[in-house]
Amino acid sequence: MSRFCKLSQTLWHCQYHLIFVPKYRFKILEGKIASIVESCIRAFSEQKGVEIIELNVQIDHIHILAMIPPKISISDYVGIIKGRTTIRVFNKYKELKECPSKKGSF
Repeated sequence: MSRFCKLSQTLWHCQYHLIFVPKYRFKILEGKIASIVESCIRAFSEQKGVEIIELNVQIDHIHILAMIPPKISISDYVGIIKGRTTIRVFNKYKELKECPSKKGSF
């Protein structure tokens, strides 16, 4: 099997290494939150026809190695992944919206 993929008139191999970091690089991506983030990224990527080669959720950042077809804009893909995943996580864990440094400071 070739490492190249085909569209109707295109032969392509577009591999991107994306890194996402939570606001202020807070260490929140652990346990259930990490598994939700991973499943959301995989589901939304599958919907868009993006192949996830590697996905690594660490405590303070996420690494994604993905093959994104040329018909999908990189900025659109990143916006969809970050936006939809954030909405899902914040709906499930509302306490994450509060800044930990502001708790109890007033």
